[in-house]
Amino acid sequence: MTFNDDARIDTSKVSRRGRTTGIAIGGGGGLLVIGLFILSQFLGVDLTGLAGGQQQEQPGESIGSCTGQDANADIDCRIAGTADSLDTYWAEELPQFGVDYRTTNIVLFEGQTSTGCGGATSAVGPFYCPPDETIYIDTSFYDELQSRFGSSGGPLAQMYVVAHEWGHHIQNISGIMNGLDLQDTGPTSDAVRLELQADCFAGAWVGAAPSILTDDGVPFLEPVTDAQIADALSAASAVGDDRIQESTTGQVTPEAWTHGSSEMRQRWFTAGLKGGPNACNTFEVAGDQL
Repeated sequence: MTFNDDARIDTSKVSRRGRTTGIAIGGGGGLLVIGLFILSQFLGVDLTGLAGGQQQEQPGESIGSCTGQDANADIDCRIAGTADSLDTYWAEELPQFGVDYRTTNIVLFEGQTSTGCGGATSAVGPFYCPPDETIYIDTSFYDELQSRFGSSGGPLAQMYVVAHEWGHHIQNISGIMNGLDLQDTGPTSDAVRLELQADCFAGAWVGAAPSILTDDGVPFLEPVTDAQIADALSAASAVGDDRIQESTTGQVTPEAWTHGSSEMRQRWFTAGLKGGPNACNTFEVAGDQL
């Protein structure tokens, strides 16, 4: 999508952190990181032992002021504009479901960083950490999305990633995550249902985005085009379990899925795009309808 040039963006939800060193890792507790792209599994990165350690948290730096014109040219401003639009959308939408809304924040980092879930590196891809209610993104992931996994790229492909992780925040604060068995895997597992719902929430935001206004009453974004939707669907497809398994191991193993197939991820994004959040209850549909 394209930002309106004169849209004024609140950048306070996004900060950039430099490379961190000397992350203290301790034992105890399981690492609850929701929204890791399955990329981490195939790169041999095991984060499960990183929780429970003392964190040497590095303060983030402001990314400065941004306008819509800046967001169309600069990745940090684009993420800030996306965050501002998402925050405005969910602050209005979620109370209709009887849930009090509270915002999240996004930390941009390079290489590695400390989080409320333990230490993280760029290898894990963008993720949402429930304990500190924060989204973490190494923006080099967007290059990987294109060069390694074949996404067409484009601004909306990048924004889809942010909206998906914001969807995990909505699941967290609304209690959807409570009581789920996230250790189970497979096409009908709770883990897959959670990820598909986050895709659906991302689609719901995209469908509403042209009507979401800044504090000045200016639409954040211009109407979405079919080509831009195709970019987002390309990103959803690129991180499907089946596609990543095939590209990394040469075979597809459905029983190991944690995020859903490319087709499933595209279909649920489209469901949200057309039907809004009401179309996103992946936990009520039968397994053969996922």
